[in-house]
Parts: sequence; structure tokens; C-alpha cells
Amino acid sequence: MPPAAGPSPVPPGTPAKGDGEMDQDLPWHDRPARMGAVRKDDGAATTSAELRTHNLARLLRAIHDGGGQLTRAELTRQLSLARGTATVLVRDLAGRHLIEELTSPVDASAQRARGRPTGVPSAHAHGPVALAVDLRDDSFTLAAFELTGRSTVLDRQEREAGSGTGMLNDVADRLKVRRRQFGGRVVGVGIAVPSPVSGSTMVQPTLPEWQDVDVAEVLRHRLAAACPVLIGNDATLAGLAEARRGVLRGVAVALHLHVATGIGGVLLAGGQPATGARGSAGEFGHMPLTGGDEPCRCGAIGCWELDAGARGLLRAAGRLEQLEQGDRVLEAEEVIAAAGADPRCGRALTHVAEALGRGIGALVNAQDPAAVGLSGLAARVYDADPAAVRFGYLSTLMRYRRADPPALLPSTLGDLGALTGASELVFDAFLTPRGLGAWPSPEQKTA
Repeated sequence: MPPAAGPSPVPPGTPAKGDGEMDQDLPWHDRPARMGAVRKDDGAATTSAELRTHNLARLLRAIHDGGGQLTRAELTRQLSLARGTATVLVRDLAGRHLIEELTSPVDASAQRARGRPTGVPSAHAHGPVALAVDLRDDSFTLAAFELTGRSTVLDRQEREAGSGTGMLNDVADRLKVRRRQFGGRVVGVGIAVPSPVSGSTMVQPTLPEWQDVDVAEVLRHRLAAACPVLIGNDATLAGLAEARRGVLRGVAVALHLHVATGIGGVLLAGGQPATGARGSAGEFGHMPLTGGDEPCRCGAIGCWELDAGARGLLRAAGRLEQLEQGDRVLEAEEVIAAAGADPRCGRALTHVAEALGRGIGALVNAQDPAAVGLSGLAARVYDADPAAVRFGYLSTLMRYRRADPPALLPSTLGDLGALTGASELVFDAFLTPRGLGAWPSPEQKTA
């Protein structure tokens, strides 16, 4: 994602540094989380101690990426480590309460296995935790993620009418409670925001009160603690999550679309999002993909999300009073659920489904992905009326693409997409030699 904070100015005459070199001068939690760069190592190891730390970070990253499903032997082969070296590294990580070895691979959502460990490194019961927030203009959700991706949703709250600033304060209050709950296990906070971002500032949010608000600065100030706070666009983070833990994992070039109140998305190459020159690529909802001419709150005319987002669905269903109050995504889900019994809701669903498909087809013509991931309302609309989505999709595809169109893949992460992506921001910063250096030993935690 775009930088959480910019690098400090350098004196005149100082030789220019590349991005990677400049990042090394920053504390680990303040480094730019650039997509495509966030997972690089801190630098080449030059001593035996540095090599050991480097390999510890590599191993912990591999455990994280594998979701606690890989045995020690599989990790050893994957990282080309000697068996003896892997044994020592695993023992070191376990001794620092970063991992524990389980009796068998365990799904990230399952309870830990009991019994004598036999070599499947996974998250430690007292290991690192990332707190993640999915911030919307009408509500927020807060969850905790363990090293291997296992998550627990902790809080969900709707916004009080007309109080966007108040909701940020509520987010900070809940984060304070959860930081006290998890104590020193918290290695950072990731926030998915409904806005293009510059650094950690929302540059065109859905609420006027949030215009030019530096979310990381506001929350760091309210938390009053040295806790890394990393910010990313919600749709971009949903795509990142699908590339790492969902339906787009292993897809060389993928397009992901996330529909909530509006529509956003991201193009992913090799699992890494392409976020543009200013970090704000993927605002697909503000493209005139369906031929409308209605003015949008963004300042443009005929935006796709006016037809295919939550607002479009509610308007088509005649639920105009719900456009400006309550959780619009939940209201839109109610329209989808009622489509089978309520003719007006059924017509609204078909209208939005076809509009969604037409926009997807146009984007596939432009981006040439191997597959298209769908999350949020996009996945729900597709599941409810796949024929209408595909009709719209094929109607706008170029002729040569229609025989073998890129697959449309509804998310397997459900409502956890943006939250999972926000947690990945935190672990990308933590799973480095410098990040691990900030993790206290068990003795320090109990001192």
C-alpha cells in the first residue's frame, strides 16, 4: 500500500537513494508498505548473526504464508535449508513464543490440535496478533488475526447519524480495549478505509468529515502508544487477501472487484497489487462503464457504481430512504434475499447484476486478467443471479474473448476480505528481521 509515513528530508548534497535503500533508514513499522515491495527482506545478511535472523524471518514468513498447513520437512525443502538448521530455527521461534509445533496440519479456523508435537509449525497461543479494522462510511468491524491467518471478529458497530469523526473515535476506543486484551502480543493495527489514500490520508472519502484525515495519525494519537498503524484502500486490501488466502492465490494476473457502498478493485500481478503512481489505482466504480449520465458524489458523470453498487441496488428497489441512513450494505443484502419473493427486488437484482457484468466485461477487455475475483456485494449478486451477471459480462467482452472468458470467482473469504488484507499489511511489516527484533522475549513480557 502507499507509505504510512514519508521518509525524512535529507541534507542538500546527499546522494539520492533508491526506494529500497531509503526504506532501511526508517523504523520497521514506518516503512512504506508499497505493493510489490513490502515483502522484500531488510537487506543482505553480512554476519552469521544477521544470517540467522534473516532465516528466522524467512521461516516465519513461510509459516504465515502456508497458513499453518506445512510440516517442518516441507518448509525445510521450500526454503532450501539444511535439516539441522531448520531444527535450530524452529526451536528458536518456539522458544520466543512466535510458533508452536502441532500434531498435524490444522485449518486456520479450527481449534489447535492436542497431543505430542510432531512437526507442523503454527501460531503460538501467546504469539503475535494483528488487529484489523474494516472501516466503512456507515459502520466498522474489528478483528484479531493470528500468525497463520486464523481470525476472530471482536466488534461491529454502526455509525451514529452524521458523526464520521465520532466513528473514528469509537474505532480508537475499541482498539484500546483490544490492545489491553492482547497486551504485548499486538504487533500492529491495519485499517481498510473506503477511500483512495495518499500515505495514510483519505483523499476522497465517502464522508465529507473524513476529507484529508490522516487516519494513522489520528489513531496513533488516540491510542497513545507506540503501536504501528498501517492504512490501505479497502478494495485493494480485499484483492490482496484473495491473492494470498483466497480464490486468486496462484493466479498470475488477476482482477479483483469489491462492491460495498461503491465499487473498487485492483489488478494483481504475481499476487502483488498494482496501485498506481499515487497509490490510488483501482477506482473502477468511478468509470463510465454502463453508459449512465447521472452525476456522482465523486465529481464525475455516469459512474459505474451508481448502477452496480449498493446505492444502485437500493435505488432500483425503491428503498430511497435507506440510501442515507443505516448500513447500506446490509440493506442491499436484504434486497438480494427478498428477490425471490418480491418482484420489485427481483427486477432490481437483475438490473444490478447485468450492470455488474457489463462493467466486468469492459475491465477484462482493458486489463486482460486470467481470472476475476468478486467480493462483498459483487459475490452476493453473482451467487444470487449468475445468469444475469454472465449475460452482461459476455455482452461487453470483445468477440475473441467469449469462447474462453476469464472465470468469475466469488470470494471464499466472505466478509473477512478487507480485514484479512489489513492484517496482511501488519504482518508484512512484522515478518522482517527488524520486525522480529522488536518482539519481546518471554522473559521481557513477564518482567
